[in-house]
Amino acid sequence: MSNFKRLEQDSMGTIEVPKDALWGAQTQRSILNFAIGDEKIPLEIIYAIAKIKASAAKVNHHLGIIDTETKNLITEASSEIINGEHDNEFPLKVWQTGSGTQTNMNVNEVISNIASNHFNNPLGSHNPLHPNDHVNKSQSTNDVFPAAIQIATITTLKETLIPELKKLIDILNQKSNEWKDIIKIGRTHLQDAVPLTLGQEASAWRDQLGTALARIESNLKELYALPLGGTAVGTGLNAPKNFDNLISLDLSKTLKLPFETATNKFAIMASHDGLVNIMSQLKLLAIPLLKIVNDIRLLSCGPRAGLSELYLPANEPGSSIMPGKINPTQCEAVAMVCTQIIGMETAVSIAGSGGHLQMNVYKPLIGYNIIKSIKLIHTACKSCRKNMVEGIQPNKAKIKYYLENSLMLVTALAPSIGYEKASEIAQLAHEKNISLRQAAKRLNYINEKEFDLLINPESMIDVD
Repeated sequence: MSNFKRLEQDSMGTIEVPKDALWGAQTQRSILNFAIGDEKIPLEIIYAIAKIKASAAKVNHHLGIIDTETKNLITEASSEIINGEHDNEFPLKVWQTGSGTQTNMNVNEVISNIASNHFNNPLGSHNPLHPNDHVNKSQSTNDVFPAAIQIATITTLKETLIPELKKLIDILNQKSNEWKDIIKIGRTHLQDAVPLTLGQEASAWRDQLGTALARIESNLKELYALPLGGTAVGTGLNAPKNFDNLISLDLSKTLKLPFETATNKFAIMASHDGLVNIMSQLKLLAIPLLKIVNDIRLLSCGPRAGLSELYLPANEPGSSIMPGKINPTQCEAVAMVCTQIIGMETAVSIAGSGGHLQMNVYKPLIGYNIIKSIKLIHTACKSCRKNMVEGIQPNKAKIKYYLENSLMLVTALAPSIGYEKASEIAQLAHEKNISLRQAAKRLNYINEKEFDLLINPESMIDVD
């Protein structure tokens, strides 16, 4: 972009705008007044706003309040934005007005100037499209911006995270089946417990993620109710009758998603509980995912001074000073992502409760954190699956050693000889560093035949 400027005018007066920028005066004021941080409004939200602009133009034309040429110019310019042809024209930061007005106007101005370029009219001339009178017709930022967040959230989840999460669940299911006959010692309180199979352990990971996925998919339903047509406060001022139903229907057909107009636009515009809820579901995915990678990290610790029940793929050197050291780096990366998302969910919860009367003024933060979280956890799941989970192998020798030397197999004796006597056997075996069999023989609480019958790890697990 050149250093040459053009003068543009808005209700505040004149301002210099880069000569070849497709944005206009209001965008430029935001650039100058909100030079805060590096975080920009996600393009997913920009594209969603452009989708709304295209639908609004079609509905406005259908209702007879804009002509065919105006409708076509808006829809064509919106398509260019949706196709990623003008990504550099959306420079605004997250930390701006809490309504997102400047971003809505950024899109309006770019659409206007795309049309001006088409007719070789000067940028900023608002000829043949005016950003407010044409592109923003029947709309307000207050209904457009939250609707855009909802649309962006649904589409990003459906196109990225949900398919990847299903792949991760599938590979864990595969591992669970492969490991169904590997009996190992369980652990509670990080202490030896009774046996289970490695497949059963992996099935817990699989089903935790499956439950999180089901929660996400179920709670998406709340986001299909759109506030469009509510305009400034929910009354629909300056929007024609039936605009709300028609634009929801058009978006539903265009995006092949079951959008509908919100029953109570006052509620969905004054607060964004559905968005707060879906962010909570992302947190409820991050929590079990964090637990799972920490389990894998613990089970793979070693290789000689730890549990070392799992072998992880050796992807890169782990230390700048210790030769040959390999670290569980995928676990660590995913753990950091999950921790970040838990923190971002807290911010969204606070933001969701921070509205006043008919307006929540934390919209950009809510939208940014949700989209960022989806993208983060999507790529974390993909990296975890491809670079770690697919290549995990069991250390069968170590698993067998721990199983055969566990004192907690004594639990199977309790129904026969009682808790106290079984406890004595375990304590004696631990104190004298002898086997459970030897301890039971010394105490003479059970004969060897019955001992062998009861102390059988295969009989202690539900292999079905």
